[in-house]
Formats: sequence, C-alpha cells, structure tokens
Amino acid sequence: MSKPLRIIISGGGTGGHIFPAVSIANALRELRPDADILFVGAEGRMEMQRVPEAGYTIKGLPVAGFDRRRLWRNIGVLIKLMKSRRMARRIIKDFRPQVAVGVGGYASGPTLNMAQKMGIPTLIQEQNSYAGVTNKLLAKRASAICTAYDGMERFFPADRITLTGNPVRQNLLENPMPRAEALKALSLDPARRTVLIVGGSLGARTLNESILGHLDVIAAQQDVQVVWQTGKYYDAEITARLSEAGCPPNLKATPFISDMATAYAAADLVISRAGAGSISEFCLLGKPVILVPSPNVAEDHQTQNAMALVRKEAAICVTDAQARDVLLDTALQTVRDEERLKTLATNIHRLAKPHAARQIAEMVIALAEQQ
Repeated sequence: MSKPLRIIISGGGTGGHIFPAVSIANALRELRPDADILFVGAEGRMEMQRVPEAGYTIKGLPVAGFDRRRLWRNIGVLIKLMKSRRMARRIIKDFRPQVAVGVGGYASGPTLNMAQKMGIPTLIQEQNSYAGVTNKLLAKRASAICTAYDGMERFFPADRITLTGNPVRQNLLENPMPRAEALKALSLDPARRTVLIVGGSLGARTLNESILGHLDVIAAQQDVQVVWQTGKYYDAEITARLSEAGCPPNLKATPFISDMATAYAAADLVISRAGAGSISEFCLLGKPVILVPSPNVAEDHQTQNAMALVRKEAAICVTDAQARDVLLDTALQTVRDEERLKTLATNIHRLAKPHAARQIAEMVIALAEQQ
C-alpha cells in the first residue's frame, strides 16, 4: 500500500499558469485518487477564484511582482515577499508535502524556495521558450525541470530537464466538434472562411485597435467572417465605438467566449498573443495561427515563443508595432491560402505534446515515492 500522497502546487496570476496547474492536479488525481493536493497562490489574483472552482483548496500569499519602472514602490514589494516567505514556511510545515510543484507566477518563488530550504523535492514547470528569472534561480536546487521547448539547457541544468510540453485545458480535447457543427452553433456562415481573434486580457488593446481601425475592410469581404473576443475590460469602449461606426454584418464581437473548444473548431485561422499556454493549445488542435507577441512581458518571452514556431514554419508572427497596419491584411491573405493553412496546421501539430499533464504527474509521484 502506497503511503498517502501530499503535493503542493504553486503559481498562477494568469490563465496561462492556472490551466496547466489544474491539469497537473487532475492528472495526479487520476493516477492517485487518494492524493491530497494544496495550491498556493497570490492574494487577489485569479487563481484564488479559479482553483476552488476546479475543486481544489488554495491558500494565498501577499506576494506581488517587482515594479521595474517605479523602483521606489519595491520597498512594499520586498516587505510582502518577506511575509510571503514566512507564510509559505508555515504552510509547508503544516501540510508536510512530499513534493512542491511550481508552474510560474508570483507565489511560486517564495513557496518553492522555502520548500527547497526545508529539504523538500521541487519540480519546476517552465512554459516558455525563454526562462524567467525566478525559475532560473529555483532551477539550481530543483529536483526536476519540465519544459515545453527544445534548447532549454541554456537556462537550466541539462541533466534535470525533461521535454514534456505544456498541460492544457482537457475540455479542448474531449469530443472534438466538426467544423460545420461548430459554425452552426455560433450562427456563422458555413460558406465563409472564419478568422478567430482571441484577445481577452489587458494585453488585447493592440489586437482590438487592429480591428477597429479597419472595419470598412472587414465589411467589404464577401468570403470571410471574423469572430472577435475583445476582452471584458474593453467591452464598454468597443461597444460604443461599434455603435458609432456601425458593426459589419460579418464581424461578431463578444467580450468573452466561454466555449473555446467550439470557437477553435469553427476557425480556419486564429489570431492570438503568444502566451505559452495558448500556443500549446494550438499545437494540440493543429490550428493555423498568427501570433502577435505582447511587448509587455518579462524578458520579451512571447516573442521567443513565437519565433520558436516561426523557425519551424508552424506559425506566422506579426509584431505588436506592425499589427495595426498589417495584421488584418495578413490574416485575410492567409485565410484564403489553402496550401499555407495546410502547411501551418501540419507543422504546428507536429509540435504537440498531448500527454504533458500525465507525464508531469508521473514525475511528481516518482519524486514523492523516493521520500
């Protein structure tokens, strides 16, 4: 009889960190239904809501990110970090995990660092092609490092790296919907090519402006329709501007798409930021994509993510600075180019790692059983 399994999973801040974390937890539960899993996140961040919704317990730390522009504000950040370290130590001491898993985000730094100091094995899940500062520091004492891209030995000890890919939302892969059925479900025209634009966060402004500045061009397209997730933050502004300018009949704007599986199934081409989690989903779905890397991320890692695909002819990249002028035109040309779409779909699908969550869960269990 195996001894009880207790695992801490720490990180969050964005869906790109939370979805993989929950996927790993779900895989652990599938392999070991007796597993006791505790999440540690950052107070006020989205994981404090999303993790309980997924059926897991979470504790919050007051940790916050460093302000690189207004350095004087970091006095408060350092105070929060010290408090978070003390709280993380107490959480670990009370919960007594065999392994601590870090998926990135503010909370993973103090939690995994404290676990390492207390002699608990740690596993890092690095989602991007360019490692962040926190993970590079944690890697020095990590027991295992799971990556989604080749060539990560430039950041981490090569003997501890395993190329697993990024875990994704399981519901995207369950019962895939045929394109015709997805178009019908979304009340779209099956005779038109469909471009899906996935914004949705504070970083969506450039994508939104790329559409708002060319409504007349969209209206003139007889064979293309656009589904546009604008993001809840921008909903009021965009609704007002569409009301003033007139929304083209072949443009469907919505602040949030709850059923992304259906939206992806309907799309012939996707336009998206270049977050690691989103890219992993496109790989698994074999979906042609134009990536617009956000310039407002640490170490410009979204550009690195995008170029890793571009080098393999698995995606098209349009820079944030170029997007307002060329993004829509690039999308219209691409969505009509059947051979280009096939090439992009084939090449991106080759990069898929469909069993990432289970592989990582197996590694976590192996580390736990060594204790």
